[in-house]
Amino acid sequence: MKYGIGHLSVVPCRAEASDKSEQVTQLLFGETIKVYEKKRSWYRIKTAHDNYECWIDEKQFLFITQRQFEELQSQPPLVAADFVQLIQHPKSGEMISLLMGANLPYFNKGTILLDGDEWKFEGISTDISKQLPKGKIISNALMLLNAPYQWGGRSPFGIDCSGFVQIIYKLNGISLPRDASQQAEVGQALSFIEEAEEGDLAFFDNDEGQITHVGIILENNRIIHASGMVRIDQLDHQGIYNQEIKNYTHRLRLISKIF
Repeated sequence: MKYGIGHLSVVPCRAEASDKSEQVTQLLFGETIKVYEKKRSWYRIKTAHDNYECWIDEKQFLFITQRQFEELQSQPPLVAADFVQLIQHPKSGEMISLLMGANLPYFNKGTILLDGDEWKFEGISTDISKQLPKGKIISNALMLLNAPYQWGGRSPFGIDCSGFVQIIYKLNGISLPRDASQQAEVGQALSFIEEAEEGDLAFFDNDEGQITHVGIILENNRIIHASGMVRIDQLDHQGIYNQEIKNYTHRLRLISKIF
């Protein structure tokens, strides 16, 4: 087994070893991976933060040593906390954009280390080794309001429902699995919607009873979720009610309190 790190803003991770295969998740800058078999120019990987297995193009990550991987895993990193920010190479002037939720590897006094080089970062960051107050989840979630929906997306420029929840909780020091069905197994299930607080999660199922959707509960019986775009809708015992189309779009399965 080998190890790697994301060195680009956001990279598609595929279900199979092909550019034509569906995107199942994304790797953000600074996130680490375990690297397994190679098939042509593709590697099968597992993302370190959520153990999600997928395929990634060999040109879209950097190899790191086991020691570097373990160092980065041992201490939760600082994370880029604004919509989009930049790092800059002080000698070449080269820049890389960082999206919300990107890791800042080896951050120290305004610099990060990547492949042995120092890059300057002067943006807004958050320390995810410390769990933030629950209200911070809402302010972070509202930053992504109107971000477009994208299957497998985890960025402000394209995000799916579980990717949205995962990134927002990551910014608040809580690690969640990648998919809605996996996230539903975390935390404490509530018996009634009236017991929920802002920042709790609501899960929704399909006709086969499979959990396929998740959103973050807001006050006044509302929910923020990614459906077409990150949007706010009404929530009740039946599910999500879309005022624009005057109909329910998702059927409520359970409410969960993560912390």
